[in-house]
Amino acid sequence: MTRKQKRLAVIAGGMGFIAAAVLLVMFAFSQSVAYFYMPADLAKTPVAPETRIRLGGLVGEGSVVRDTGSTVEFSVTDGSTNAVKVRYTGILPDLFREGQGVVTEGMFTPGTNIFVADTVLAKHDETYMPKDVADRLKAQGLWKEGQGQEGSGKEAKATP
Repeated sequence: MTRKQKRLAVIAGGMGFIAAAVLLVMFAFSQSVAYFYMPADLAKTPVAPETRIRLGGLVGEGSVVRDTGSTVEFSVTDGSTNAVKVRYTGILPDLFREGQGVVTEGMFTPGTNIFVADTVLAKHDETYMPKDVADRLKAQGLWKEGQGQEGSGKEAKATP
């Protein structure tokens, strides 16, 4: 082999190694990605059961039902007529309550419309709400900057 052929072989081998590394990273990310949905999104395009997603919105007023043990059922709404029933087994965050922002992570049970969450994140103070949730609530006219959520009496601001 000439010097030029050796150099081309090393370059081709390096490019092949980089391509394989990129493909492995992309495959790993695709396995761990959980897309964010709101109840209105799920009404338009249903998600296949056993697909891991994040569901965000507001905890529905009067929807929290505590079962025996540490199982809790509640609904997540985005102010529209769509609400998703969520079942969670575990200890809820201290700031979890009706009418507050929440992001849950899990999947739908096959054959039902119940979202089984394995992670529940509640807003951490009066000024936090996920930006996507705040933007959609503002677009629907249900939440305005500086006024907080209607009927809550507390001021809430979206953070980027």
